[in-house]
Amino acid sequence: MLNFELYNPVNLVFGKGQMEKLSKLIPANAKILLAYGGGSIFTNGVHAQVIDALKGHDITEFGGIEPNPRYETLIKAVAVIKEKKLDFILAVGGGSVIDGVKFISAAVNFDGDPIDILRKRIRIESNAMPFGTVLTLPATGSEMNSGAVISVEATQEKLTCGGPALFPKFSICDPTVVASLPKRQVQNGVIDAFTHVMEQYLTYPHEALLQDRIAESILQTLVEIGPGVAEDPADYKLASNFMWCCTMALNGLIQKGVPTDWATHMIGHELTALYGIDHARTLAIIAPNLYKVMFETKKEKLAQYGRRVWNISETNIDKAAELAIEKTMEFFQTMGMPARISEYTDDLENTANIIVNRFEERGWRALGERGNISPDKVREIVEMSY
Repeated sequence: MLNFELYNPVNLVFGKGQMEKLSKLIPANAKILLAYGGGSIFTNGVHAQVIDALKGHDITEFGGIEPNPRYETLIKAVAVIKEKKLDFILAVGGGSVIDGVKFISAAVNFDGDPIDILRKRIRIESNAMPFGTVLTLPATGSEMNSGAVISVEATQEKLTCGGPALFPKFSICDPTVVASLPKRQVQNGVIDAFTHVMEQYLTYPHEALLQDRIAESILQTLVEIGPGVAEDPADYKLASNFMWCCTMALNGLIQKGVPTDWATHMIGHELTALYGIDHARTLAIIAPNLYKVMFETKKEKLAQYGRRVWNISETNIDKAAELAIEKTMEFFQTMGMPARISEYTDDLENTANIIVNRFEERGWRALGERGNISPDKVREIVEMSY
């Protein structure tokens, strides 16, 4: 097992009726920026619940944070905070809103050009504005981690930021909100969480036995409940397990002491930046092809995954690994995921070149848990995904 430090200070408040605790979680004298996305919180009743819970507080609202939060939008929120001298942010939404608020939190007191937080991947260790979250869309685990992915519209890029100062002070997670979600968003959330686990699990055999078992249990649960919660999001048993799986998939626990990959996400981010494809759907397109291209270095873990998650009885490692990829693709199909980029765009000719060139410009020439996903491998994975 690799050495690790585990730090997660988030106060996670989970279950029905937890919104009433909101006023006790935010300082009584706080001047709040209430940040949200496209307005679904007005139709599902969450906005009314938040406002009711925060009676007497000084609240400024900032809406319109995009599904892939844009730097250009978020920097406007930074200006509002400075103008009105606000001192707390409440993110009400899914992972995109929460990610956006993390960037806002980092940028408000940043000494320099805020775009450098993204371009130079500056780790935010202090001086961030405190914020909390009310989760309305389970998927990314952003409610219990300190990372964010931000889009820069001007250059069609998706870039990351993070650091220990960007953990939420609290996150209210009420699974009843799942009932109001469109089927597509629930499907996306299941696959987002599933792939988050795979990025931290599907590498090579190691000595962190408990971490593997925890990761496998999340995958097994998502397989069990995924189709059901997409069809009946009002089922509280399914919705609550779905929400908790999404949080556990990326709250930092299962990545400790183990090698991790993340190349699927890095490639997938570029597809979203270029073509606006839903994040989860880019992962479903890329992941199986990455497993095929990197088969020789991943096959032992693929076989383990196949036997433990999919109950594959095949004893031959190569055959078990191949069956595991097939089972994964079948599950993605069951969850309504696309198999190819061409299902979203006809403009494929230069996709692989654009992505490879961007990676090389950033110095990303050795991706994956072994540093063996070279630009040529990236090109092969993308072209296989056309």
